[in-house]
Amino acid sequence: MAAPSSLEQLQQAISRNYDNLSKRLQQVARFLLEHPNTVALETVASLAQQCGVPPSTLVRFAAAFEYNGFSEMQNLFRQSLVEQTSTASYSERVKMNKNTAGNNINASDVLNEFSSSNAFSMSHMAHQFSPDALNAAVDLLEQAQNIYLIGLRRAFPISSYFAYSLRHLNKTTHLIDGGGGMLVEQASNIRKDDVIIATTFSPYAQETVTVSEYAYAAGAKVIAITDSKISPLAGMSDVCFDIKEAEVMGFRSLTSSMTLAQTLLVSLAYRLNADGQIGDTKQIQWKH
Repeated sequence: MAAPSSLEQLQQAISRNYDNLSKRLQQVARFLLEHPNTVALETVASLAQQCGVPPSTLVRFAAAFEYNGFSEMQNLFRQSLVEQTSTASYSERVKMNKNTAGNNINASDVLNEFSSSNAFSMSHMAHQFSPDALNAAVDLLEQAQNIYLIGLRRAFPISSYFAYSLRHLNKTTHLIDGGGGMLVEQASNIRKDDVIIATTFSPYAQETVTVSEYAYAAGAKVIAITDSKISPLAGMSDVCFDIKEAEVMGFRSLTSSMTLAQTLLVSLAYRLNADGQIGDTKQIQWKH
């Protein structure tokens, strides 16, 4: 087996072989898939610390995929990052002012870090998702008789925004939020040819995974919004969006996920208007 020659090939190889990796190598795999820009810029020692493994484990991981050393594999991450943004500015934006002192952090520091980090993440979105994937998701939403939405804890704002907007587009929409402990009851009416938009990020909400598995088994179409190609939603989804959100001091943003949601919703609005299924686009009540 030859070593993958592009980052996309490597990510696909990691996803295919993930279950066969040792527990330590799986830790590395998750980190590499979820933080590709960090992998491109950090040292082996720093990456090992963030992965929670010895540096030798990173070398062993690279060898498992037929690379002569970790740096050879890391070059794929660097090449991908250079292709996505200018070499003169990406390092400054990715670093996000890491030298800020712990107890001296103020609101202005936090705002600056989130602003620059989100701007960096957003600038890469156009490269993350293929036109085919975006159009396929809009197709599913347009054709669906019933659209179910689930996203718990940190992912809940995404699902609630989908519910709010889809109802303004006259799509029959069901928000599964587990209110009153009725998660199973809310999901029990999912049928073949319905669509579910499932959103979950690491650590993945088991309730979201369980409902998605039920929907998949029932024959529903699954649109997944998640953060890794080895997310438990990836294998059961008809369309999977692997979002790379900004992260500041251990807190992850939702900016890119919300932008994806707005992209799908506005695209659907124009599609429905062109098909004559709703009134003039100017009459759509996009209230914010």
